[in-house]
Amino acid sequence: ALKESGFDIESRARGYVLLNPDNLLMPFCFKEKFQNRIFHFQELESTMDKAKFLAKNDARHLSVVIAENQTLGRGRLNRKWFSSKGGLWFTLILKPETPPPLSYIYNFAASLSLSRSLKKLFDVDVRVKWPNDLLLNGKKLTGLLSEMETRGDMVEFLNIGIGINVNNQPQKDEPKAISLKDVLHKSVSRRLILETFLDDFETIISPPIQTLACQKIIKQWKEMTSTIGTQVRVETMTEVHEGLAVDVDETGALMIKDNTGKIQKIIYGDCFHT
Repeated sequence: ALKESGFDIESRARGYVLLNPDNLLMPFCFKEKFQNRIFHFQELESTMDKAKFLAKNDARHLSVVIAENQTLGRGRLNRKWFSSKGGLWFTLILKPETPPPLSYIYNFAASLSLSRSLKKLFDVDVRVKWPNDLLLNGKKLTGLLSEMETRGDMVEFLNIGIGINVNNQPQKDEPKAISLKDVLHKSVSRRLILETFLDDFETIISPPIQTLACQKIIKQWKEMTSTIGTQVRVETMTEVHEGLAVDVDETGALMIKDNTGKIQKIIYGDCFHT
């Protein structure tokens, strides 16, 4: 029963030994301030779906839904996200007192905070890719997905799904994916990653999110990105844009210079470094 609950247990001559206790993600394993915000599951279809249900049923701001395994994990544009055991798969529930036009900044804050946290913990050069991926050695380490519902002129809740390849082996049909274990050649604590991220993220978003706060977050995000200065192709629902990424403006839009020298402002889309 304990193994089914996620405990890594080894039988030895004098009894049983709990292996890798730092890798457990049950609420009681976290710092006290996080414990009543953690919802941990062995398996879910999707942490995003569960988070949506909980957000509509009084889950508090900055709650976290974690699954050891997702059977229907998804990325942007409903792409399948492979979520095998050993990765860190979670959705952050936010209930900010924020108007919808400023909601974009939470995605930038999340990717900024996560990249800083991984750098701090493991001294790895994680770079953010517009709009919402983290790259390590040019390969995808982390994906982010957000879903929002509004009530009147305010955000009711904003859920940010985050998938990090930690100790898992990315699928063979994902040649551009990488895990921390691939790079560090050892397993690392998923709990420590999540705690460090939550501490940093909460610090970033603690001041009221106003225009000046957005500008500060975008400025810091730009210092961590590998997109600016790179040739890119951005696919939207209706168009494809190609050119040199020259900036990300204070609203989070990507500025691309095409081959005619014209600057195009891209608000959202799938970005590929070419």
